Amino acid sequence: MTTPRRLLLVNGPNLNLLGVREPAVYGHDTLADVERTVRDAAAARGFEVTAVQSNHEGVLIDAIHEARTTCAGIVINPGGLTHTSVILRDALSGVALPVAEVHISNIAEREEFRHHSYVADVAVVHVVGEGVAGYARATALLIDVISGRADG
Repeated sequence: MTTPRRLLLVNGPNLNLLGVREPAVYGHDTLADVERTVRDAAAARGFEVTAVQSNHEGVLIDAIHEARTTCAGIVINPGGLTHTSVILRDALSGVALPVAEVHISNIAEREEFRHHSYVADVAVVHVVGEGVAGYARATALLIDVISGRADG
């Protein structure tokens, strides 16, 4: 079976408010900018992207489950679910796809409760605190893992 040349881009709760919500923390780029950044980075390497954003955990989990048979990897910014959702972590682990975890802000330099990530141990790529541009780097690094150019 050939590995699909598609990535799933997952953005969690409140990321639909990018560009409006706390611009001092998250900048002025929008969710559309994030999706364009990932699509461009993936296209440069011959990959397509399916994007999902939801404020509902179950919608994200369903998309992750579906990616098991349609995608080669997952780029995810779980938003606040990073710090609270064992269920999301288990979904990512359960589909056995390589995962790139992205955070626009540096979660290690923010409030104490944001320091722990339930996704960290299942992700093979971590890009934190690089703004929206970090999504492009995470996408490229994940494709390196998928294509065997990097360990993952």
